[in-house]
Amino acid sequence: MAEEKPIDKTHDKKIAKIEIDRELCTGAASCVAIAPGVFALDKENKAFVVDKDAADPETILNAAKSCPTKAIVLFDEDGKQIFP
Repeated sequence: MAEEKPIDKTHDKKIAKIEIDRELCTGAASCVAIAPGVFALDKENKAFVVDKDAADPETILNAAKSCPTKAIVLFDEDGKQIFP
């Protein structure tokens, strides 16, 4: 019998809001590499949101997780912080 893996319900949640803490952002651009339609870097080499609907929730979560300073904060439709 195969092992059952715990289900991560974060992927089932729609990401309603993405915030980026500009003071924490170092311009590593890992978010841009993973979700280029969602994130970009501005003239100050800080990440900003281009289009929160340009990728699926799992890709956006992976982009947020890739941030070395955890500058990306994700919220669901109920306003609950889902990452970090």
